[in-house]
Amino acid sequence: MSDDRWLLPEGIEDIVAPRARRMESLRRQVLDLLDAWGYDLVQPPLIEFLDSLLTGTGHGLDLYTFKLTDQLSGRLLGVRADITPQTARIDASRLRRDGPVRLCYVGTVLKTRADAAGGSRSPVQIGAELFGHGGLESDLEIVSLLLETLGLARIDSPLLDIGHVGIYRALARLANLAEPDERELFDILQRKAVPDLAAFLDGRDIRPAVREALAALVELHGDPADVIALARQRLAVGGDEVTRALAALDALCARLTEAYPGVGQHLDLAELRGYRYHTGMVYAAFVPGHGREVARGGRYDDVGAAFGRARPATGFSADLGELVRLGAGEPDRAGHAVLAPADDDSELHRAVRALRREGRRVVRVLPGMTEAPAALGCREVLVREGERWVVRAARAAPDPSAESD
Repeated sequence: MSDDRWLLPEGIEDIVAPRARRMESLRRQVLDLLDAWGYDLVQPPLIEFLDSLLTGTGHGLDLYTFKLTDQLSGRLLGVRADITPQTARIDASRLRRDGPVRLCYVGTVLKTRADAAGGSRSPVQIGAELFGHGGLESDLEIVSLLLETLGLARIDSPLLDIGHVGIYRALARLANLAEPDERELFDILQRKAVPDLAAFLDGRDIRPAVREALAALVELHGDPADVIALARQRLAVGGDEVTRALAALDALCARLTEAYPGVGQHLDLAELRGYRYHTGMVYAAFVPGHGREVARGGRYDDVGAAFGRARPATGFSADLGELVRLGAGEPDRAGHAVLAPADDDSELHRAVRALRREGRRVVRVLPGMTEAPAALGCREVLVREGERWVVRAARAAPDPSAESD
């Protein structure tokens, strides 16, 4: 008989111990962190009506979304490929508060294609969103939470790549480009294709000062202080909107340097990730030796307009499994388990309960078990010494199954 029935689709995987255990541990730590910062947990559904799921920030997710027909209503349903649009819907249509709202979430999403080669199509997405505040402080709070999350995952020396799509938007408006031309320009900037950019700009009727500013974008990347100083000169044609964006970037980078001096910063004004729905700062965290981002976020103001409430918004998200895979992680708790014998002694029961209350992992011997403690991930065993049960190293202890009377 063929073993094909055991195969999983590309980009879909089982998660088993010890990775599953580490993911669950990190999930709890991150949710506790977010709770400590005042973020309320929400649990949106796995599927929604497609027109709701792809509204607002979700519009760019159409190609990533699995679709099916609801047998009850006859309407198209979508399986979520990103939880962020769902939290925006909850803020706008369910909570409807006037002040800032802080929400967090964790759950599996499903994508028709991975974000990058070798990536998962069913990542466990964890993140936080802050609605109702448009100032620097909310951007700083979200970036700080992103970095704190990486710290919990024990991801050392991350590099924070920061951009601001508002700068490009302002210059593109000044260029008065048609929609197809703007899409082409966006693609060229993402590829940082300098010859293509020069040819594109030369072939359009664009004011010389605006043309020079757009050409400068691909060169404006590197150390934040240097980039901002140069950008203030070369992008002056952008007016107040660009000036405010550069000031916000300058302030954010300065605050992050003070709070997280060990985190590297790289400013890239041609970085336009999430351009179709982001409106301000965008950022992503990278680690050495790993080609794609491990966490990302940004500002997406007025996202709730599609649900009847235009609200400022900013947030970040990460793949929990990727954080565990790349982080130093914590020691595998299973390797420090205690093996308890199959004994009905009441003192043994109390000793086992006490160890478990302390957070220790205790595995009970079952009748007929012959495995050595090490095979069960147990480095220690419970043995009786007089009237007491005590923990001893497994290699120095007698077979616990022989300890019962």
